[in-house]
Amino acid sequence: MLVLGGGGFIGRHAVAALLAQGDDVLIGSRHPERLDRRLPDAARACLRRRARFEQLLAAEDWRPLLEGIEVVVNCVGILRPRGRETYQRVHHLAPAALAEACRRGGKRLVHVSALGLQAPMRSGFLRSKADGEAALRRSGADCCIVRPSLLDAEAGGYGAAWIRRVARWPLHAIPADATGRIAAMDVRDLGLALAALARKPRLADERGPAEFELGGTTALALGDYLAAMRLDLTGRPARRVPVPGLLARLASHACDLLHLTPFSFGHWELLRRDNVPMHNALPELLGRPPRPVIASQSNEPGSFGLVGVGET
Repeated sequence: MLVLGGGGFIGRHAVAALLAQGDDVLIGSRHPERLDRRLPDAARACLRRRARFEQLLAAEDWRPLLEGIEVVVNCVGILRPRGRETYQRVHHLAPAALAEACRRGGKRLVHVSALGLQAPMRSGFLRSKADGEAALRRSGADCCIVRPSLLDAEAGGYGAAWIRRVARWPLHAIPADATGRIAAMDVRDLGLALAALARKPRLADERGPAEFELGGTTALALGDYLAAMRLDLTGRPARRVPVPGLLARLASHACDLLHLTPFSFGHWELLRRDNVPMHNALPELLGRPPRPVIASQSNEPGSFGLVGVGET
């Protein structure tokens, strides 16, 4: 099995889950030589292949990477463009070419997307994700689309560290129009769900790719989520300061332009509507209820971190 983005936040949990169930795993990454510090110990012996999505825009480009592979798990995503790594190349054109290569080679494809793509959207990030999903539906490949809600972790990346920091502050500045609920889930559960899907003998039917929406046990608006997180982390409540919607939108554009904080225009759009599964497939894939994200809902100790959409 080839895990694309296997050194990223979602990818390394998928790798760990696949290895735990006894699968042979290869890791695809932009910089495979730099992964040792980011991978769990068990994954450091995995073979690695270089995968630069901005260069893999035709089905033939994928053929060397897919040699000897039966299943591909695509965990690649970017929060913001980086040079030639544009939203359309990374989220749409490269996955479309990958799906066609998988169709030609008779390989199965598990593709990680995001919740909240059905409503009208203006964010380039969200539009490219939706375009990628549409390309997979047209491809005829044996594939499935996985849409997780926001992700929680004890140790994560950029977004996790930022949210932990913000949650500890005594003042929480929340966009006044951020009324949509999120169903944050534990990233370890997502890794296990992807591993379970990778084992399925068939991922699509005559109607097209199977689609799975995944989320945690509790749906809360952002302000309520941060408040609950602060109580768990510090034992003290926070004061909430509403930020006018227009000002929050302008701030999101500034963050995108200057690469400040994980907050983006795409986040601003998503926070204005519910970002929860219509049908939560996570319990079915896990064979148990999802892990609680908020420590007060569980007897298990834990800490928190939300991963910004696309941080994979």
